Amino acid sequence: MLIWLGALAIGLSLGLLGAGGSLLTVPVLIYLVGQPEKIAIAGSLGIVGTISVFGALPYVRRRQVAWTSVLLFGLPSMGGTYAGAYLAQFASGRLQLAVFAILTGAAGVLMLRPVRPPDAPRPSQSRWKIALEGLGVGVVTGFVGVGGGFLIVPALVLLGGLPMSLAVGTSLVIIALKSYSGFYKYLDVLAALQIQLDWHVIGLFSALGIAGSLTGGLVGARLPQHALHRAFATLLFAVSLFIAWQLFS
Repeated sequence: MLIWLGALAIGLSLGLLGAGGSLLTVPVLIYLVGQPEKIAIAGSLGIVGTISVFGALPYVRRRQVAWTSVLLFGLPSMGGTYAGAYLAQFASGRLQLAVFAILTGAAGVLMLRPVRPPDAPRPSQSRWKIALEGLGVGVVTGFVGVGGGFLIVPALVLLGGLPMSLAVGTSLVIIALKSYSGFYKYLDVLAALQIQLDWHVIGLFSALGIAGSLTGGLVGARLPQHALHRAFATLLFAVSLFIAWQLFS
């Protein structure tokens, strides 16, 4: 039962905030499903990529995706994710999980930042800065299996000049692209390490996560964003502390 609720929570997070799905996926796969770190990180990319595709469809239909930002941010991010997945083969699962715990805590801090007016335009920044940010977020994605939405959304708003109404949908498209890029590389990495993915778990989590994502997209429009951000930040801090306790206890 807890596993099913965890899968639904992953989708709800992506649907409500356009971020945070993989920050829940990795610990759920490790501590509830019982998967080793590297399998969980690789599987997380496949699950979050699939959920993000379906979560992005309503935004695409409503024309709430900035395709120029997808190219400027998403393509370098895909290359970075591929590189991060390559580097992951040289790191222990314990090191990857420690980096993951740090990023989860940092994501909680970002979520506590004040929510700006949803449709207030921001001045766009240099294209090379957007591309560089995409590359950096991609490397993080590939190394620890996070979709990076908690970094993508602020980057699209602050560097890309997008209003939140466009940043969430654009983030989901970018998450899908780079998650699949990293997942593709992880297939080679795991094969070299003679490790097998659990495709049944990936399929189950993807299906439940898609349902949660579509539900979250409908519910999110009716809930105050500042309350959502605070609740999710609290959850992220709890996850970060729990992982740190598991690593060092």
